[in-house]
Amino acid sequence: MMITLDIQHATESTLPMPDQEITKWVECALKPHLETAELTLRFVEEAEIQTLNKTYRQKDKPTNVLAFPSDLPDDIKLEYPLLGDVVICPAVLHQESISLDTPLIAHYAHIIIHGVLHLLGFDHVNENDAHIMEALEINALSS
Repeated sequence: MMITLDIQHATESTLPMPDQEITKWVECALKPHLETAELTLRFVEEAEIQTLNKTYRQKDKPTNVLAFPSDLPDDIKLEYPLLGDVVICPAVLHQESISLDTPLIAHYAHIIIHGVLHLLGFDHVNENDAHIMEALEINALSS
């Protein structure tokens, strides 16, 4: 498996795991689907994710994760498929882990895998798609 992963830390928050752990979670999400890929994970403050959420989803509030799949023209050929960007807000994840009574590191694993699956085209808009995506998340988390 050849993954090119750009991990960007654009937040004052300290993550509860090293970048190597993040890389493992990304690989677990991608392994059943792709052998090679390139993507970015960006950890941001609440203001940045709120601006992105407002701009692209018309929701003026912070959120835990946003995924921006790449949309390159078909005639552009890359060495590795460029999947896109996943943007994550540690402050929101921290608040959610408390309210859900979930260990913070487990919540990070879930949200990172969730965001990567969105880059692969999976979604949870309808019930059937949600079941498919949930099963993929469970398989990735168990590995």
